[in-house]
Amino acid sequence: MTSNVVVSMEYELRIGDKVIDSSDENDPLEFIQGMEQIIPGLETQIEGMALGESREVFVKAEDAYGEYDAEDFVEVPKSEFPEEIPLEIGLEIGVNGEDGEELSAYIEEVTLDTITLNFNHPLAGKDLNFKVKIVGLRLPTEEELAHGHVHGEDFEDEEE
Repeated sequence: MTSNVVVSMEYELRIGDKVIDSSDENDPLEFIQGMEQIIPGLETQIEGMALGESREVFVKAEDAYGEYDAEDFVEVPKSEFPEEIPLEIGLEIGVNGEDGEELSAYIEEVTLDTITLNFNHPLAGKDLNFKVKIVGLRLPTEEELAHGHVHGEDFEDEEE
């Protein structure tokens, strides 16, 4: 497989001996190889795999979700927090950064007056073990290349 190929991949993700995510046979992960849609360490190590090929892949934290940053937390006054967002520990929310870019944060702690947001990905600082199998390879459509992502079977172009 080379870049700009749509890859359908079954996978199992483990941290140590614990399975933390997997696809089932009916729902493989689909992405365009070479377009940075999956973590860099995994994308690099599956380069060149053939249809039907399986492999175990080890990805170090720095090539996955990065190192854990103990200072990547922000306390927000509870009064400034939108009321429609449930205050659940671990809830992922979108936050606009200083440059307008949307960032993901996770509710870490809720006190009487403040909410602490954690901007580390939940898998930051963790080495990842994958079992992968390539179950589909095809050329992307012009629309998929233009949009930079795979369109599922139910995709309808909104501009039509």
